[in-house]
Amino acid sequence: MLAPKKVKWRKQQRGRMKRKATRCNTLAFGEFGMQALEPGWIDSRHIEAARVAMTRFVKRGGKVWIRIFPDKPYTKHPAESRMGKGKGTPEGWVAVVRPGTIMFEMAGLKADIAQEAIRLASHKMPIKTRLVAA
Repeated sequence: MLAPKKVKWRKQQRGRMKRKATRCNTLAFGEFGMQALEPGWIDSRHIEAARVAMTRFVKRGGKVWIRIFPDKPYTKHPAESRMGKGKGTPEGWVAVVRPGTIMFEMAGLKADIAQEAIRLASHKMPIKTRLVAA
């Protein structure tokens, strides 16, 4: 799964996901893409599950680009722990996605195959997505 090699700070604040994406909101590499329609945190497990679903369906044909990277740590307190005692320990990594962000791109495939692969991958995502074509 994806995770940064090194970060400056172990813990980050949660932040806000206001407004639409101003970066990474157009196709840059491929002919077809998966675009986020709502804001959310995409876990490294979601990204890997979507990548596996897409590559399995196309049977190693075409090319897939992952345009998001989970570089934000999220923390969690253990179950049944009392309130207080500071912030929890880092649990995993998420990518912050705003509406309009292109998350995956594909090229070198027929339109119907790419559309089905992106549809299968979108079921692995915790947010609503849509297919965009060049």
